[in-house]
Amino acid sequence: MSTITTSRRGLLAAFAATLVVAAPKASNAFGFLRGAGDIRRIHMYSGRTGESLDTIYWIEGEYVPEALNEITRFMRDWRTNDVKTIDPRTVDIAAASHRLLDSSEPYMLLSGYRSPATNAMLRSRSHGVARNSLHMKGMAADLRMRSRSVGQIYSAALSCRAGGVGRYNHSGFVHMDCGDIRSWQG
Repeated sequence: MSTITTSRRGLLAAFAATLVVAAPKASNAFGFLRGAGDIRRIHMYSGRTGESLDTIYWIEGEYVPEALNEITRFMRDWRTNDVKTIDPRTVDIAAASHRLLDSSEPYMLLSGYRSPATNAMLRSRSHGVARNSLHMKGMAADLRMRSRSVGQIYSAALSCRAGGVGRYNHSGFVHMDCGDIRSWQG
């Protein structure tokens, strides 16, 4: 099992950020993350690849490019190994939802980026897969947690009011994306 972690530079910057006491500064991030602090972290694992990710991707009002690259690699299409840049707004929604859930358990990533071939294959097997899925644009993630119900994760993501949120009770996951604000149950 491999582990993806933040870079030394990112860790040092995070450590330095915790030592500085300053007035909060406005950010250009989603409104639901304002006041969330000067550090944003995402913690996930993939049952498909055996990899885990625990990284600080935002420090003092700025995304950490190395961390975003790690997130993009982690959220690749595991079936084809294709990689597409993950929109950081999707990561923001997942991180904010996780924070609201008040859990130290990582998300289990079921699907991040999907290649067009993977999306077409999944679409042929299920009516719940969109033809123009935001997964193919690196703008969506399907997530679950053992310690929280689908309903709890869905409610946390909905409360962010920052994108699309789908509740899939039978499959046991929640879809989060940074597209238009909307919700559904599949």
